[in-house]
Amino acid sequence: STVTANIRGVEFQQGVWRYHPLTREFELFCEGGGNSWGLDFDRTGRLFYSTNYGGFTMLHGVQGGYFVKSFGKHGALHNPHAYGYFDHVPHANFRGGHVTVGGIVYQEDLFPEVFRNQYVAGDLLGHGVYWHHIQPRGSTVQTAHAGELLVSHDSWFAPTDVTTGPDGAIYVTDWNDARTAHPDPDADWDRSNGRIFRLAPKGAKMPATIDFAKLSHEALNRVRQHSSQWYVRRARQELVRRLRQLDPSFKSAEALAQQQTLFKDATNSKDEIVALEALWTLHSIGGFDEERAQQLLSSPHVSVRMWTVRFLGDSKWLSPELAHRLDEFAETEPDVSVRQQLACSAARFPANQAMPIINANINRDIDGNDPYLPLLWWWAVEKHSLEGREEVLKRFLRPTVWTSQLGRDVLLTRLIRRYAAERTVEGLNSVVSLLNAAPDDASRRGLWSHVLLGWQEQPRDSTFAGWTTQVSQHELAKLLLQDWQLARDDLQLTQLAVNLRLPEPIAAATTEAFDTKSELSRRVALLHMLSGLAEPKLIDAVLVVLESEQDLAVRSAALQVLARFEDVRITQQLIACHQSSTPESLKSQVRDVLLGRASSAKAWLTAIDRNEIEASSTSLEQVRRVALLGDSQLDALVTKHFGKLQSSSREEKLAEVRRLNNDLRAGEGDARSGRELFTKHCAACHQLFGEGMKIGPDLTSANRQDRDFLLVSLVDPSSVIRKEFVSVVIQTTGGRVLTGLAIDRNDASITIADAKGEKQVVLNSEIDELRDSEVSMMPDNLYLQLKPQELRDLFAYLQTKK
Repeated sequence: STVTANIRGVEFQQGVWRYHPLTREFELFCEGGGNSWGLDFDRTGRLFYSTNYGGFTMLHGVQGGYFVKSFGKHGALHNPHAYGYFDHVPHANFRGGHVTVGGIVYQEDLFPEVFRNQYVAGDLLGHGVYWHHIQPRGSTVQTAHAGELLVSHDSWFAPTDVTTGPDGAIYVTDWNDARTAHPDPDADWDRSNGRIFRLAPKGAKMPATIDFAKLSHEALNRVRQHSSQWYVRRARQELVRRLRQLDPSFKSAEALAQQQTLFKDATNSKDEIVALEALWTLHSIGGFDEERAQQLLSSPHVSVRMWTVRFLGDSKWLSPELAHRLDEFAETEPDVSVRQQLACSAARFPANQAMPIINANINRDIDGNDPYLPLLWWWAVEKHSLEGREEVLKRFLRPTVWTSQLGRDVLLTRLIRRYAAERTVEGLNSVVSLLNAAPDDASRRGLWSHVLLGWQEQPRDSTFAGWTTQVSQHELAKLLLQDWQLARDDLQLTQLAVNLRLPEPIAAATTEAFDTKSELSRRVALLHMLSGLAEPKLIDAVLVVLESEQDLAVRSAALQVLARFEDVRITQQLIACHQSSTPESLKSQVRDVLLGRASSAKAWLTAIDRNEIEASSTSLEQVRRVALLGDSQLDALVTKHFGKLQSSSREEKLAEVRRLNNDLRAGEGDARSGRELFTKHCAACHQLFGEGMKIGPDLTSANRQDRDFLLVSLVDPSSVIRKEFVSVVIQTTGGRVLTGLAIDRNDASITIADAKGEKQVVLNSEIDELRDSEVSMMPDNLYLQLKPQELRDLFAYLQTKK
């Protein structure tokens, strides 16, 4: 959006302008709009940034952290062994739309004291700017809605960024357009009317302009202690710029004198913020070293100790004397935020310096319930787990690790999984060592589930069969078989033993899976285990189960075993099963299996072509899967019996939107009737006011007041898919094609759900290709089921405010 404005002599145009969060200088940052910008630091240097996830206003960023992302669209975390991530900051009493933008921590003087150090952010879809309380939550924070700073009844008002100026006022950029969501088919963006608003108490005056370049060093230091962050940051930048210009190495007499002054402030000031600002500036002009760090670690101020640890970590190495000092420091540090930074910095030191710090906190075992620290300590361990293997194992083979909740339940379990996923003999040896260090047999058996998770992470490439044989002859397999024989009912032990292809557990699992006298849930679980073997000898027994009158859950699990094979006989049996008196829920799964491979899809569509099967028995959602197979003959059969499945043209969709708009204008809708229609047609995927499912976006915080947006979403759902609701297409190593919404993704597997809500777990190791689908899970023709009055009723309910 083009912003045209003039603030204090600065001409704004050709893009959205904003203050840089650190320099507080205006800069051109974006061509276009609708993105959730916003990044700021509080007075102790904690990083907060905005989000476009409904129900939340921000995230708290920490050094070296892994954070929630749109897993369906962007894939798993970059580190497959993170084994966890930080979610959004919990928020109470969420208001407005799902896009929170431009968040800042207000640290100026102009507004009343109640606003100071609170979070201010725009609500793009709710047409307002809100402020929120920032409250402590262990080593991190939580937020709560505090009030509306600015609310507009103009639906064109769409705040895209928030910042402060030297006057302490809050500035808000306004996109100012009829559309505050994705464009409709005939979008004509108006780039002439973006604007900037200044929010200030009545009568507030602009302060006199300060030319920072003309201030003396002493004057800059006084400004650096100003109560307004705008001035503090400018003063620090000017001092650093000036001293760097004199000597880039900061060895000039002026720089050395300033270092002495700043160090004195950092160590002696009774004001924590003054001391912290002095430390930041000291570091910026090259005055931070180990000698000074030794003294700063004894500071009475929490934030000074925290940033001293941070700067030491940034150096990546410590002298032996300081490493010993930091080890002792870790054993006694009382504040959780400093211990958080110790965990972050431990990931940056060499293993021999980091592990004593980590071990000190394992022994202290006081942060097991903190929202951030357990994972931060794991990420520090994981960083050193391979290159520093000897140092890591030295600590985790000690009996004391079993007396610590952090060591036993968080770090040890993940470390075993990490080594099990390594796919090296050295990794297997490490796992065996850790298992044998367990205090008793029961404790050791409790660790096998984590070995299984690590095993499932390994890719099933062309060499995997040979690797499995190698592992089955390793000491690990002998130890597993020994424990399995003592606990045959343990499904996780059985799962791992089957995965390692140990003959005795496989034989036992097979016998029990096909025994009708066995417990139902165990039979289902065992059949799922056996499906991973893709063993042809199972086919006959599985076909018998499928054709029987056994429980549907067992037959469904048997069907998943058959899905692993490409066999003409299986295809024929599945088609026969579909044409029998099989329940519809199982028939739907049969169709999913048949249409997942080119060969069986061809047999199914050929049967339709011969009039042996009614075309109407196959839903359009299932037929669409055929297009993913990329077979021209199959595409021709689909077109012949189901018509053109490609999206309508832009003009056709536009005509439908206009036609439906006319229907909506023709009369009033009844929200009560609309609620019933929502339950019938929409609630299987969408939630509104707490009712319905969350396979698709929660409509409660959506842009429901924009009728054009709703109509486009209805007529052309694939044009408005929010990134977190993009479905995925999976090509498995076995040749199947699966599609659905990625509702969960971790380092071992991805869970997808189809439009019927049916879930399927696919191991990452079985995925040959994973890509985003260009088609929404929502059918294009849903609106055709609604009469004009029903459409009005539905929209009346969708646009009601409560």
